[in-house]
Amino acid sequence: MRKILLRGAFALLLTAIILFAVFPFYYAIVSSFKVGSELFRIDYFPFNWNWDNYAAVFAEQPFARNIFNSVLVAAAVVVFSLFLGMTGAYALGRVKFRGRGMLLLTILGVSMFPQVAVLSGMFEMIRLFGLYNNPLGLILANMILTLPFTVWVLTTFMRDLPVELEEAALVDGASPWVIVTQVFMPLMWPAMVTTGLLAFIAAWNEFLFALTFTLTNDQRTVPVAIALITGASEHELPWGNIMAASVIVTLPIIALVLIFQRKIVSGLTAGAVKG
Repeated sequence: MRKILLRGAFALLLTAIILFAVFPFYYAIVSSFKVGSELFRIDYFPFNWNWDNYAAVFAEQPFARNIFNSVLVAAAVVVFSLFLGMTGAYALGRVKFRGRGMLLLTILGVSMFPQVAVLSGMFEMIRLFGLYNNPLGLILANMILTLPFTVWVLTTFMRDLPVELEEAALVDGASPWVIVTQVFMPLMWPAMVTTGLLAFIAAWNEFLFALTFTLTNDQRTVPVAIALITGASEHELPWGNIMAASVIVTLPIIALVLIFQRKIVSGLTAGAVKG
C-alpha cells in the first residue's frame, strides 16, 4: 500500500512539473492561432486554426532573414566553441604545465560576469574591428558566453579518458592534433553534442548583444526581431504575431533536443560511474 501511495505521489509530482514546464509553450501555440478580440478570450484549445499570424510575421518584416541570421550566428558559435574547446581541453586536461589550475579557474571566472558588465568593452572592440551591425560581431560576442563553459566541460571529460589510449598513439608516432581528432574526439561525441547544444541554445536566445551590436532589421536575430514587433499604433502590440514568432523560433530547439536526446543523456551521465 505504501509503495502504491509513493508511486501515486511521484506520478502527481511529475505531472505537475510537466504541466508547469509545458503549459506556457502550449498556451503560446493556442494564442498564435487567435486574431483580434479572440486573444482576450481564455481557450485551452485552438477551435479556429487561423494561420494569419504566421503569415503576417513573414509578410510584415524580414523574419526569414532574421531566422537565417540566428542560424548563422548560432551554428558558427557552436563550431568555433567546439573547436577551441576541444583543443583547449586537450591542453588543460592532458598537458602538464605550471598555472594550469589557475587558468581553468580564470576561464570559469569569466563566465560569472553578467553580460552588462562587459557590454561597453565589447562594444568598443566590435567598433574597433569594424564589425558593428555585422553577424561576425555577434559571433565574436557570443563566444564570451559559450567558450568558458565549453572549455570547462570538455576538459572535465578529457581528464576521464584512459591515459593508455594517448600513450599508445604516441608510441605509434601520432601528433597531438591526430590524438585529439582521431583518438579522443570519437570518444567525446556525447560530451560534444551536449556542450554544442547548450552553446547553440545560448547563442540562439541571446538578446542583449544582439540588440546592442545590430542596427538594421535585416541584420537582427530572432529574439530582437520578436521584441521589436509593433502593431498599428505605438501603444498596441500584436500579441498574435508575437506568439506565432515565438512558436516558430522555439521549434528548432525542440527538434534538436529530440534528435540528439540519446547523445545528450550519454553526455550528461558519462563519467558519473567509474569502474
